[in-house]
Amino acid sequence: MNKMVKVLSLLTCVVSLSAFMAGCGGSNKASGDNNKNVKKIAVVRNLAAGDHTQQFLDGCVSEGNKFGYQVDTFVTDGVDAKCQEVVAQVISKNYDGIIVSHGQLSYSYDMLQPAVKKGMKVVTFDTMPFKGGDPNGQLLEGCTSTAQDDKALAELSLGYMMQEFDKKGGQYPMKVLKTFMGPGVPPLDRRNAVYTKLEQEGKIKTVNTISPSDPANARGDMTAKTEAILPTIAAGSVDAIWGCYDELAKGVLQALNDSGRKDIPMYTIDISNDDIQLMVMNKDVWKSTAAVDPKLIGIVDMRLMALKLNGKDTPDYFNLTANNIVTTQLKEGIKMTDLSSIIPGWGNAEDPKGALYTDEIKALYVK
Repeated sequence: MNKMVKVLSLLTCVVSLSAFMAGCGGSNKASGDNNKNVKKIAVVRNLAAGDHTQQFLDGCVSEGNKFGYQVDTFVTDGVDAKCQEVVAQVISKNYDGIIVSHGQLSYSYDMLQPAVKKGMKVVTFDTMPFKGGDPNGQLLEGCTSTAQDDKALAELSLGYMMQEFDKKGGQYPMKVLKTFMGPGVPPLDRRNAVYTKLEQEGKIKTVNTISPSDPANARGDMTAKTEAILPTIAAGSVDAIWGCYDELAKGVLQALNDSGRKDIPMYTIDISNDDIQLMVMNKDVWKSTAAVDPKLIGIVDMRLMALKLNGKDTPDYFNLTANNIVTTQLKEGIKMTDLSSIIPGWGNAEDPKGALYTDEIKALYVK
C-alpha cells in the first residue's frame, strides 16, 4: 500500500542537505573528521522520531564511531516523498555509504540505484530495493538488505497468543481482531504471511481488520477507527487482538482504554520504552510482544557497512534474531536497556553469528 504523502511537509527539509541536517537530522563526527580520509556515512530513517528510532540511530552512531566514521543521521517521519528527497540529497553529497531504514518497496530500488552507480556502499533495514518494486525480483546489486526475522516475530507473537488461548480451553478457530498496514510494506507482509497460513489452517478467524489511512498519524488514526467498531463487538465475541506493528497496537489500546474495555487480550510485535510502560500499566490487556533490540539493528547495519567499505564479502540478506517478551516479565521502571538482564540473548552485540562480532570486525575498529 502506497502511503499517503503530505506534500507540504517537504517544505521543512528539502531546501538543501545542510538545512535539513540542521532541522531534521544530526551529525556525529569522529575525531579528526577534517581528514579527507574519514569515511562519511548517512543514515536515513523513514519513521517517526520515537525512542525506537533513537535507539536504532544510537546503534549506528556508536558503532560508526568505533570504526572512526563520521555518521550523519536523518529522520523523515514516514513521509515517503521526504525520504526520497533526502536520499537524493545525500547521494549528491560526498558520502561514502548510506544506510536506509523503512523505505518502501515501490521506490527503493530507483531511489538507491544512483548511490550504487556513484560508488557508494548501501545497507538497508526493512527496506527491500527490488527492481521494479517486485518482491520476487532482483535485489539492487551490492546492497545488503537487513531485517528482523519477521517470520520468527510473527510465529512467536501468534504462537504465544494461541498458547494462552489453549490454557483457557478455547475452541478453534480463534476469533481475532487484526491490525495491518499493507500490502506493500515488506516486514508487515512477511508477518502477515504467517497469520494468513494460520487462517488457512483454520486456527484463526479474522473478525475485523483495522488499518490506518494516514501512516504519518498511525496511532491516532487507529484509535479513531477502533473506537468506531468497538460498539459492534460484544464482550466475549473476540478472543484476541493481534498487533502486527506496535504503533498500530498502541492506537488500539488507547481506544480500548477510552471505552473501558479489558475483555480482549492483545499480542504484538516490536517494542520501545513507551511500549514497556504501556504493557506494565495495561497488563490485563497487553500480554506480550515479539521484538529485536533496535540498537543492535543499528550496530549490525554499521558493521555490514564497515565490511563493504573495506572490500570484505557481505551477504545479500541478513536477519536478526527475534525474542518474545511477556508482560509478566516486566515491572515498573524497566527500560529497553534493562531487557538484556531479563530476556536471554537480548541485544547481544558480541554474538559472532547473530551480531557479526567477528575477528574481522574487531580488526577494523580504530585503535
